[in-house]
Amino acid sequence: MIKVLLFAHLQEKVGQESIEVEETGLSVKRLKTIMAEKYDLGEIEHVMVAVNEEYALDDDLVQSGDVVAFIPPVSGG
Repeated sequence: MIKVLLFAHLQEKVGQESIEVEETGLSVKRLKTIMAEKYDLGEIEHVMVAVNEEYALDDDLVQSGDVVAFIPPVSGG
């Protein structure tokens, strides 16, 4: 099982701070696609991703027991 942490507007849209995904051995890109389809998160393509507290690329694999964080861009001034 993969634990997915959500922040900012992603958290608000899904209505939860975290969710669990049963599938494992996924690429980060595939996980983004699953999240986009299941929770209507089209903007997820533009967020940074960390796997086990290290930034990850779309081709990186996510395994059972991993913690994935979707981190939207921060704006401010």
